[in-house]
Amino acid sequence: MAVHLRLTRMGRHKRPFYRVVAADSRARRDGRCLEVVGTYDPLKEPAQAELKTDRILDWLKKGAQPTETVRTLLRRSGILQALEKSRKPPVSSS
Repeated sequence: MAVHLRLTRMGRHKRPFYRVVAADSRARRDGRCLEVVGTYDPLKEPAQAELKTDRILDWLKKGAQPTETVRTLLRRSGILQALEKSRKPPVSSS
């Protein structure tokens, strides 16, 4: 099963609010998800994202692929940098 980290639209007409979810890639955009890992409110100034860092890192380590928009949110919050640091082997002093 391929898992994607993507946005699910919530909110009312012309007032979007999104959940960041881990979902099966075959599921519909607003369909069933495996886990809610954060929220994103683009109408706040500046746009506000609340993300569960530990859960997102866990999904990324398991092979989940973020969409372009979610990847941008992760980059802005510093989660992708944390993932890169955890993947690099320790530097040995020789």
